[in-house]
Parts: sequence; C-alpha cells; structure tokens
Amino acid sequence: YQQDRREGYPLLYFLSGLTCTEDNFIIKSGMQRFAAKHGFVVINPDTSPRESNHPGEHDEYDFGSAAGFYLNATQQPWSQNYHMYDYIVNEFREVVGANFNVDPERQALSGHSMGGHGALVIGMRNPTLFKCLVAISPISNPCLGKWGIKAFTNYLGPDQNTWKEWDATELARGYTGPTIDILVDQGAEDRFLKDDLMTGNFITAAEGNTALNVDYRLREGYDHFYPYICTFIEEQFDYVAERLNKVQ
Repeated sequence: YQQDRREGYPLLYFLSGLTCTEDNFIIKSGMQRFAAKHGFVVINPDTSPRESNHPGEHDEYDFGSAAGFYLNATQQPWSQNYHMYDYIVNEFREVVGANFNVDPERQALSGHSMGGHGALVIGMRNPTLFKCLVAISPISNPCLGKWGIKAFTNYLGPDQNTWKEWDATELARGYTGPTIDILVDQGAEDRFLKDDLMTGNFITAAEGNTALNVDYRLREGYDHFYPYICTFIEEQFDYVAERLNKVQ
C-alpha cells in the first residue's frame, strides 16, 4: 500500500457476523495474499457500537454487542446509537476516503452471516456505491428467521412492515434499480441454513428479478465457519477483482 500513489486503490469492505469484531476476518481468513495479488485494499468495520452498556446489551451472542445487524434501530434504548447502517454508508466510508488512498469509483461490499445480510441490504439500498456484492452464508430472510425475528423485534419494534426494508429477500422482490452483480456463497451443510439464514429464499427472489445478476455457489460438504471461508476466499476475491479492475 502506497499512500502517495497517484491512482487510488480499489477497495473491498468486509462486514463480519455475530460475535465478531473487525479483527476476525483480518486474522482468520488468510485474505491478505489475495488482496495483494489483485492490488486492492480491504477494510473491516466493527459489528456494533461498543460499551454503550444498555440493559441486556452484553447478555446474548445474537443481540446487542457484536450483533448490530447493520440497520438503524428505532426502539429505545438502541435507537440512541445502534445506527450501523448509517455508520457504514456515511460515517465510516467518509473516514476511509479522507484517510486512505482509495478510489471512490471502484469499491465493493462483502460480508459473512450477519455481515452477508448487511452487504445485501446496504448494497441493494445503495446500488451506485459498489461495483458488486459478495454475501457468504448470509442471513437472507431475517423477517422469518430466528436470529432476525429476535433482532428486529428489539431494534425495530413489533410492526413487521417496518422490518421489510432491512430484509434482503423482501428488497430483492421489489428492487427496480440498476443491475447489481451479486455473488452468494453458501455451505450446503450449514446448520443455520434452514432456521436462521434461509439463503434459498433470497436466491428465489433474486432469480425472479432481472436487475439482480446473482452467481449462487452452493458448497457441498461445507458448513458456516472459517475453514469454509478460507477454502473459497480466493474465488470470492477473484470475483471482486474482475469487477473492481474492469476498464470502464
């Protein structure tokens, strides 16, 4: 990385999942050699606000700390600062652009599990910001999944109509924007697939929408965790690089 290079670097944001910090992907994925291979920067935000000390914030792995769900909470006390959507789309991107030599026109968004949910939702709501999206084992239909129902009830309240704007499957059904390239990578033996991720629901919705160009890779014999991620991270970075380095 050269701060004074004339041309800004292509950039991949990676959003991590439940229980994670910004360090998990950096330490566990082995992605550095593939980022170097393609010449792009990888930047990882945290997964929730920290040390707010709201009642119950640190009690459960799937809600509160490390479980911000990349949305803007509307229910107290979470609405005070659990605005991870605004943080990623506005504040974090602004800080990155002001401090690193990156190209604002060549950026991609990726994530795993809860972070895959974040990548899909943020990407479809902001289709001109990113050249492509990569969702690894994403929470794909949180309005129906156990993790999503718990988080949405607490962050957004009981009106399930308000949940839909944060649900990738619901967004895919109604999406009418410019074409988005999306890679969805899913382990077929993922124990969370049926009740929490519901990746197939998103794939069905996206396949019915010509504006969503989805490459779905179902990995037989693989589960949800980092050995699976490490196995296919090079393929995913190749996919991103093809789009970030494309001559316009």
